[in-house]
Amino acid sequence: MKNSVEESQLHRGLEQRHITLMSLGAAIGVGLFLGSADAIKLAGPSILLAYALGGLVIYIIMRALGEMAIKNPVAGSFSRYARDYIGPLAGFITGWNYWFLWIVTCMAEITAAGIYMQFWFPGTPQWAWALGALIIMASVNFLAVKAYGELEFWFALIKVVTIIFMIILGLGIILFGIGNGGVAIGFGNLFEHGGFFPNGFSGLLMSFQMVMFAYLGVEMLGITAGEVKDPKKALSRAIDTVFWRILIFYVLSLTVIMSIYPWNEINPKQSPFVMTFEQIGIKEAAGIINFVVLTAALSSCNSGIFSTARMLFNLAQQNEAPKSFGRTTKRGIPGIAIIASAVALLIGVYLNYIVSEKVFVWVTSIATFGAIWTWATILISHLRYRGKMTKEEKKRLEYKMPWFPFSSYFALAFLVLVVVLLAFSKNTIIALIVGPIWIILLVACYYGFRLNKKVSK
Repeated sequence: MKNSVEESQLHRGLEQRHITLMSLGAAIGVGLFLGSADAIKLAGPSILLAYALGGLVIYIIMRALGEMAIKNPVAGSFSRYARDYIGPLAGFITGWNYWFLWIVTCMAEITAAGIYMQFWFPGTPQWAWALGALIIMASVNFLAVKAYGELEFWFALIKVVTIIFMIILGLGIILFGIGNGGVAIGFGNLFEHGGFFPNGFSGLLMSFQMVMFAYLGVEMLGITAGEVKDPKKALSRAIDTVFWRILIFYVLSLTVIMSIYPWNEINPKQSPFVMTFEQIGIKEAAGIINFVVLTAALSSCNSGIFSTARMLFNLAQQNEAPKSFGRTTKRGIPGIAIIASAVALLIGVYLNYIVSEKVFVWVTSIATFGAIWTWATILISHLRYRGKMTKEEKKRLEYKMPWFPFSSYFALAFLVLVVVLLAFSKNTIIALIVGPIWIILLVACYYGFRLNKKVSK
């Protein structure tokens, strides 16, 4: 690879339809298909409020990111904005933290892929399927960015079609009694069996960790800013519809599920989507949903490798990572950065020998802490970004954050609440140990590198 200007630039190969489906795919993952069962166990029907409130906060964060990304569409987006509007240390921590959280998340995803494959090939080594998933997804990321967008388009489409199909058929059962002898079920199950808040307000609060983990990845739209053909048009459309998509795919789908099944009959170890398809009368439901959840895991891993490579590329451009990470192939792909992320993910393959259900919960809570750091940094960067603007510049903004600055402070307060709530569960408190240690380590590395640079000069 030559270190030429041409080979140090990402190619703008993503189109409007890629961004639209990628934004949908990012908002629909394993957190919905599997994690929703655990969240329902904690909050009961009131989980609908948790997803709606969390969705509103995510929408505010995405509007803040969108305002900055449309004006300055660059790879690494929020890491670059943190550097520009908060300071070099914030940019360094945010970039490396985002890389770390996606590496952790991808470890969970390739592990999940290994588990899902046991459905069709019981008794086969789980680590082998995890390794296979890693190799395939890393290889996909070496394709031209348009090919990557195409694959992610179809991954997302599978999830979207499945959920829409389930919602339509589920409403048929609820409103017209299809599959239930013509007797409409109605929405009574949402208010019976202990009421809408069966575990009280505390149950609603404790569900926020899993709810916010489910939304992890939506901010990836900002990462694509450096490779979108028309950033203003593509990003604004995708972001503007985030909240409505969350309402449809999270709130409406879970409303259908909990109307058909009493919340206390949903098995936390089984996807509630499988149960709904079985109730509809589709015998192959388990196989269908297993395939969909497998594609969701692969899609998340695919997005994770994409995101981590672009973040390493951005850090290298800012001289905060090895320069080799800032080089691209002839197709405009940050190849060495992709390889570095894939090598780090080999740890996840190894963990398949020792992983347990508790470890998976630990991983998701650590990832949630990392995501909250990223989201908070986006909001603070946006506040500083607006603070440096003149009145005339603010008036000329084409894409504005709604209800500013109150919306930003509200979202920040909510994120602080979620972090505090991590301390109230023995399964999630580990995030408040690992997360801060990782941040402190990054601070030490930052000042250590600066000291080395001064000594070398």
